[in-house]
Amino acid sequence: MTITRWYPIREVAALQNRVNSLFQDFGQFANENEQVTAASFVPAVDVYENEEKVVLKLEVPGIREDDLDIRVENQALSVRGERKFEAEEKEENFHRIERRYGSFFRSFSLPTTVDTENVQASYNAGVLKLELKKKASAQPRQIKVNVAA
Repeated sequence: MTITRWYPIREVAALQNRVNSLFQDFGQFANENEQVTAASFVPAVDVYENEEKVVLKLEVPGIREDDLDIRVENQALSVRGERKFEAEEKEENFHRIERRYGSFFRSFSLPTTVDTENVQASYNAGVLKLELKKKASAQPRQIKVNVAA
C-alpha cells in the first residue's frame, strides 16, 4: 500500500482557479472603480500611470477599428466593441470554437487629475492603447530652494 500525502492547500487553490474561471466566463466581476456588464467576452486590460499620463491597454484582437467606440463622459472612460463571427465554413463544421465573439463594454472611473480633453487612442497588433494626459496642475514640479547667505 502506497501512502499519499494530502495537501489541502493544493485542493483549495484548484477550487479557487475553478471559481475564478467561472466568473471570468460570465464576465460578472466588478470592483468599486470599474463596471463590467454581462457580455459575450471581457477583454483583458492593463492600467498604469506615470507622472504625465494614465495608460490603458486593452486586448481586442480580431476587432476592427470601426467596431470600437471610445467615449469620455463625466470623469468616466467607456470602451465598447464587437467581435463578429465571420466564418467561411458553416458553424456545424467546427469541432471546437474557443474564441469569444459578440459585444463587450468596459467602463473606468477616471481620477480628477486626468485631462479628459486630451485623450489619444492607438490600435496595433490587437492591442488598443489609450493615453490620458494628466492636467498640468497635477504633474509634479521641482521647486528650487534659495539659500540665504
